[in-house]
Amino acid sequence: MVAAGRRWRVCVFLLGVACLGCEAQRPPNIVIIFADDLGYGDLSSYGHPTIRTPRLDRMAQEGIKLTSFYVASPACSPSRYALLTGRYPVRSDIIWALGPDEERGIAASEVTLAEALKAQGYRTAAVGKWHLGARPGFFPTEHGFDSYYGLLYSNDMMPPWVGTERPLELWRDTVPVEHPVDQSTLTERYTEEAVAFIRASRDTPFFLYLAHSMPHVPLHTSERFQGRSEGGLYGDVIETIDWSTGRILDALEEEGLADHTLVIFTSDNGPWNEMPERMFGEGKIRPWDAGSAGPLRGSKAMTWEGGVRVPFIARWLGRIPAGQVSSELATTMDLYTTVIGVAGGAVPRDRPVDGQDILPLLMGAAGSPRDNFFYCYPDRLQAVRDGEWKLVIRRTDPQGPAMLELYNMRTDPYERFTVAQSHPEVVERLRQKMLAFAEETGARLDLGGR
Repeated sequence: MVAAGRRWRVCVFLLGVACLGCEAQRPPNIVIIFADDLGYGDLSSYGHPTIRTPRLDRMAQEGIKLTSFYVASPACSPSRYALLTGRYPVRSDIIWALGPDEERGIAASEVTLAEALKAQGYRTAAVGKWHLGARPGFFPTEHGFDSYYGLLYSNDMMPPWVGTERPLELWRDTVPVEHPVDQSTLTERYTEEAVAFIRASRDTPFFLYLAHSMPHVPLHTSERFQGRSEGGLYGDVIETIDWSTGRILDALEEEGLADHTLVIFTSDNGPWNEMPERMFGEGKIRPWDAGSAGPLRGSKAMTWEGGVRVPFIARWLGRIPAGQVSSELATTMDLYTTVIGVAGGAVPRDRPVDGQDILPLLMGAAGSPRDNFFYCYPDRLQAVRDGEWKLVIRRTDPQGPAMLELYNMRTDPYERFTVAQSHPEVVERLRQKMLAFAEETGARLDLGGR
């Protein structure tokens, strides 16, 4: 029965590929919804006991939910770089969150997902948080997006939380249009901007990148969503994002595009549970204004699972079989390669691209082509996952020797029990993989603390 089921899924996949060829003149639309600091355990479909996310839960039931999906960095800017370029951030100089006064940003030489899709005739729009450079030369409209509406960096990057004289502004294309920013309606305004783009693009293939500024602190939502969630203010913010996702899905349905659009929802990194004391000085942010990594260890800015393993839901009605849940390994970098392939484009061959095509995985026709993932932050190689194993470089005493800890991600995804002593051959094999990756990418193989 298992073999028969797999053969059926392969037939469905091949039929889907054939249909793609029939529709070569109109490739599918792509919508990527990217939350900010939303943790692995923040959706009800991922186990949250009080926050309710019915639209995202339904989206998962209509498509696929991945439980071993990773971002390439546990921080905002490098995570977004990896999504839009398909490359590990250590291949660039974007290895931590860029401040509002920095002169750096995404290089002109990078081929972003938006640029690759524009080459295939797509209309492109970025809505929400950018965080890949806040100076001319780095704006979204200079990197493949036809339009932009949102914040150029995180919603806390202003006094009193960040030492800068630059105001937090809402931008349209390359012009600031609002200061101070009314963050209480930000998620709703992003959503309406996204819906307007969908309606205006109904007759042409489009790529919508909706990168929410929430639930990054300071938390904000409009009055009509306040007090609705049993999960407190944080729950209100998550449930507003759930409403937003529903609005996007409804707009696709109303325009007759639901079965011709690949919709993806995920997050840029884990929850910010270890906020520095500077965040609490004004009393506007509280330690519990952060999400949950569920049962996973660690959070944002850490390479434990809770910092880089995030929710992932994909829906493509009639193409991605409904009701799938998979623990196969996949990453945001794979979305770059997969989406370009779905659009009929070609991945750049003049540079290393780390993403792999996971369309067969999403279609339920095959396992993941990815067998390993390297955990880096900011530019230090701190761990590697290879199949069921994760090797971690750890040092509890800054002056003491480094330790190599080995965890089995199948039986112990919580990283509680190291089994390095009983599997020395696995430790050595993974250590060699780390050495090779560091040599190839320039990542620092630092045997210091985490």
